[in-house]
Amino acid sequence: MENIALAEPAANLSIWALFMQANWVVKLVMIGLLGASVWTWAIIFDKVVSYGRMRSALNRFEQIFWSGQSLEELYRTLSDRKTTGMGSIFVAAMREWKKSFEKGAKSPHGLQMRIDKAMDLALTREMERLEGNLGFLATIGSAAPFIGLFGTVIGIMTSFQAIAGSKSTSLAVVAPGIAEALLATAIGLLAAIPAVIAYNKLSSDAGKLAGRMEGFADEFSAILSRQIDEKVARS
Repeated sequence: MENIALAEPAANLSIWALFMQANWVVKLVMIGLLGASVWTWAIIFDKVVSYGRMRSALNRFEQIFWSGQSLEELYRTLSDRKTTGMGSIFVAAMREWKKSFEKGAKSPHGLQMRIDKAMDLALTREMERLEGNLGFLATIGSAAPFIGLFGTVIGIMTSFQAIAGSKSTSLAVVAPGIAEALLATAIGLLAAIPAVIAYNKLSSDAGKLAGRMEGFADEFSAILSRQIDEKVARS
C-alpha cells in the first residue's frame, strides 16, 4: 500500500510577513526598536560630523593663538562671533579679565580665581554640548536586547497558544510563531550593537577633545597669571 504524504502549505517567513503576523505587543516592540535604531544612527552621524568640526576648530584656534597675535586683537576678533571649543574658553576668560580691570580689581588672587571659574564654566558648557545624546546611546545599548527579548517571550507564548489551539506540533505550525518571536530579538540586537560601539567610540573622542580644551585652559590660565603679576608689579 502506497503511503501518500499530505503536504501542508508552506508558511511565508519573509520579514514583512512575520511582522504582519506578529502579536500586537510584539509589533509595538519591533516598531519601538526600529525607531530607536533610526534615532541611534541619526545621533551617530550628527556626532561624527560635529566632532570633526570641533577638531578642525581646535586646530584653527591653536594655530591662530600661538601665531604671536596679541590677546587683545584676538579677543576683538572673536568677541562678536559665535565661538566654540577653545575660542569660547578664551573669550570667557578675556571678558572676565577686561571687566575686572575696568572695575579696578585690586586682588590678583581674586581675579585669577574669577578667570579660572569663567573658563571652567565655558568648558562645562562645551562638554555638555559634546556629550549631549550620548546617554541615549548608552541606554539603547543596554536596554534594547532586553526589550527585544521581551517581545520574543510574548511571541513564543502566543505561538504556544496557537499550537495548543491547533493541536499540531508540525513545523509549519510552529515555525512562523517562533520566527516572528526571534525577529524581535534580532531587531533589539540591531539597535543595541551599533549603539554600544558608537557610545564607546564617541565617549573616547569626547574625552580627547575635552583633554585638549582643558590643556588650553590650564596654559591660558598660566599666561594670564603671569600678566596679572606683571601688572601688579608695575602698579
